[in-house]
Formats: sequence, structure tokens, C-alpha cells
Amino acid sequence: MQTLESNKKTNSTDNINELSSNLPDFTTETYKDAYSRINAIVIEGEQEAHDNYISIATLLPNESEELTKLAKMELKHKRGFTACGKNLGVEADMIFAKKFFSKLHGNFKIALENENLTTCLLIQAILIEAFAISAYHVYIRVADPFAKKITQGVVKDEYLHLNYGQEWLKANLDSCKSELIDANKENLPLIKKMLDEVAEDASALSMDREELMEEFMIAYQDTLLEIGLDNREIARMAMAAIV
Repeated sequence: MQTLESNKKTNSTDNINELSSNLPDFTTETYKDAYSRINAIVIEGEQEAHDNYISIATLLPNESEELTKLAKMELKHKRGFTACGKNLGVEADMIFAKKFFSKLHGNFKIALENENLTTCLLIQAILIEAFAISAYHVYIRVADPFAKKITQGVVKDEYLHLNYGQEWLKANLDSCKSELIDANKENLPLIKKMLDEVAEDASALSMDREELMEEFMIAYQDTLLEIGLDNREIARMAMAAIV
């Protein structure tokens, strides 16, 4: 029994050492330069999510309380990710981040002005949330200890946001399917372009671009399945990402 216990402890130590050896060096200028843009993206993403949920509440006044609660969560996330940058001594490149989201932000704004609720929910509560969840899952495995703890807490909340959009679209699928498919065709390719734009920075943080895209597409297609689309419809919608 003593020998077995000893082996168990040795294996545990080996696993910890192996995980540590796979982590990037958080102190290098290369890492910090890339982190200034990745950190800015998550900070700006959380701020835009807050603003978007507040905007969606104007189209769903009966659900304003719930949407306001979701929006407040996003500001909490923003504060957490801001602290992550400060912990590493990195200043977030917010100018880059605002440009990074500009096309998706513009599409959301147009949909809001036209009161296209389905498109607004697809962009914020499905595409952006699935994008965030998949990226956070990949990042957690290579994050510094402080950021890892923050990100793990954020992911739990993001599933609530994804679920909100999923359940609304599921309940209204008969009336919103056509708009959902059209909005997907317009906005899903933007996610791929956004991932391509930060692939080099993500790599500097030991995040693989192909893994990020794979994680996103799995999360996105699983959500579409939960909404009630069949496999053929989902496959056609997923093809929009191949441009």
C-alpha cells in the first residue's frame, strides 16, 4: 500500500510539472505584446456584451429585468479581465479591440435599428457567447494562475447568456428560422475572419488557431441543435464559415 501511494504522489507531481512546462513564459515582451491585444479584445467584448443586452431589452421590455441582470454580469467580467492585464503589467490595446469588433458591432446596430430581434440575439447571445466560451476554454489551459481563476468564473456565467438566446430562439423558431439562417450567413464568416486576425497573437499565448475554430464550431453547432434545427440545416449554416 505504501508503494502504491508513493507512486500516486510521484505521478501527480509529474503531471503538475508537465502542465507547468507546457505553459508560456508570461514575462517575455513577445507574450506581453500579444496579450495587450487579446486582453483588450476580451475587455471590449464584455463591454459590448453589456451594451448589447441593454439594447436587446428595448426590444423585449417584458424581459428587461433578466437582460439587465445578464448585462451586469458582463461588467463584472470586464473588471476581472482588466485586473488580469494589470496583474501582468500589460496595458490593453483598446483601439485595436474596438476596430476588431467594428463589423460585428455595426451589424448588431443595424439589426437593432430595424428591430430584427432574431439577428440581435444570434450575434450577441449565440455567436459572440459561443466564441467567448470556446476561446476561454482554450485559454484556461495555458493561462497564468491569476487569469485562470478569473476566466473559470467567467465561463460559468457565459453559459447562462448562451442559454438565454438559445431558449428564446428555440421557443420562437417557427417564426424566426428564416431570419436566423440569413443572419448566420451574414455574421458567421466574421467570426472566422476575427479568429484569423488574432491567430498570431493567440499562438504567442500558446492558443492554437485550429483548436479555437474547432471549439467554436462545436459549441455553435451544439447550440443550433438545441434550438431545434436539424442536422442538414446546421450543416448548411456551418458552411457559411468556409469562405
